[in-house]
Amino acid sequence: MTAHVIPTLIGVRDMEAAKRFYTDGLGWKIKNDYGISVFFESDGASPIGLYGRDGLAKLMGTSPEGSGFSGLVLTYEVSSETRVDEVMVEAEQAGATILKPAESLPWGGYGGTFADPEGYIWRVGHSAQGNDQPPAK
Repeated sequence: MTAHVIPTLIGVRDMEAAKRFYTDGLGWKIKNDYGISVFFESDGASPIGLYGRDGLAKLMGTSPEGSGFSGLVLTYEVSSETRVDEVMVEAEQAGATILKPAESLPWGGYGGTFADPEGYIWRVGHSAQGNDQPPAK
């Protein structure tokens, strides 16, 4: 098995609210809307989709109930510290909860974290040293 995971599915309780957060709030474009799932334009990156939480849990053979930190963090790497700050503001204005404001990191990067309205944690970061993956816009 190679370290190549696509797509990432996010199980949501309120599909319409989640779509509004990601489209109206963060400016993502919907590629396909199947009703029970939605996939966004990926701009060459791994695609991200929303799926009803109950249906996704059933599909995976698990319970949709859960709380606390799941151990999963979605990472969004951008091209500059300024862009990190812009994305954090966009996310907060769209309804995200800022968990950790953007700051310089001990290993030399810069970043912060937010939780989307469903509680999924996103890390927005920049690393002048990391050029092994192209940054998002």
